[in-house]
Amino acid sequence: MEQAVGDEGQAAQRTDPLSASAAYDGSSSCIGDARRLATGFLTEVQAVHGLPVSERALGMTQLVVSELVTNAVKYAPGPVMLDLQLSEGMVRVSVWDSDPVLPDVADTDPERVGRHGLEITLAVSQAYEVRREPVGKRVTAVIALADDPDGDIAGRTAP
Repeated sequence: MEQAVGDEGQAAQRTDPLSASAAYDGSSSCIGDARRLATGFLTEVQAVHGLPVSERALGMTQLVVSELVTNAVKYAPGPVMLDLQLSEGMVRVSVWDSDPVLPDVADTDPERVGRHGLEITLAVSQAYEVRREPVGKRVTAVIALADDPDGDIAGRTAP
């Protein structure tokens, strides 16, 4: 992350969103690397930029990053790209992979083991989007940074 500095040595007003990105080779080791990137990004957002990040938001972001990157590694051959972007009190988690097949939620089956990642992501996110790209697809989930005691994220829109 970069921070603009003004002539007087003070931080200038940022007009661009804070963000972090990484490209991975698609091996299973990239799942932990992606979680560490998300943790470091949100820790820096709070420590350096003074923006509130609840423990819930940190945990949910780690979970969503883990689920989306795991799905990309499991179902798409080749590289995986993770983009994290902060805007309007939300963190936008975007994962690109090379497989054009769009994910869908599996039918309810109490005996099914696994394949719950998308269900989990939908349950903890304020917004969710999947779109095909010229090559592959991009899956995006949005998570609120601050806790709302009523669970109401008013005025928030999809990415």
